Amino acid sequence: MSYAYLFKYIIIGDTGVGKSCLLLQFTDKRFQPVHDLTIGVEFGARMITIENKPIKLQIWDTAGQESFRSITRSYYRGAAGALLVYDITRRETFNHLASWLEDARQHANANMTIMLIGNKSDLSHRRAVSTEEGEQFAKEHGLIFMEASAKTAQNVEEAFISTAATIHKKIQDGIFDVSNESYGIKVGYGGIQGTSGGRDGSSSQAGGCCS
Repeated sequence: MSYAYLFKYIIIGDTGVGKSCLLLQFTDKRFQPVHDLTIGVEFGARMITIENKPIKLQIWDTAGQESFRSITRSYYRGAAGALLVYDITRRETFNHLASWLEDARQHANANMTIMLIGNKSDLSHRRAVSTEEGEQFAKEHGLIFMEASAKTAQNVEEAFISTAATIHKKIQDGIFDVSNESYGIKVGYGGIQGTSGGRDGSSSQAGGCCS
């Protein structure tokens, strides 16, 4: 299936916050409560539509462990969007956001769109980070913010798609030079230039951390 644009995403955050589960819910519409920790980087893809244009999202799900940070850093380059995830039931994952953000700002292009996600909103009875704190952090750092649940699928679709809509608007506003693929955007068939067709939105996905 052809696409107008291909956007590259990266999912970042501490281990166990549910990064792989968010990706699996978005690409396969299923929740896998127990699976192995992501080693290095996993990959998924899906087609969406923004303003009647088919857009392919190519999503890299990274390992949260400190030992994999150097691998993760190499994936910031060439990403148009990032989902920065914390677990609303574990305050330490929220406290580490500044470190992740610093990494992203240091290694990614300045116009990368970052969506902050407070995952596991289905566990609000175990909440350790308030919605207001998440909103405040996002506001201070110029991020988009949403709470989501990879388990119930609440706001998962919205998180990926609103990030894509923001990137698309930046293209329309001329902020991105779409001929430069280092911005994580590729023009496909039906786009402004080029006729490279994309494969369908199937994904192969394994690994993760949803404990």
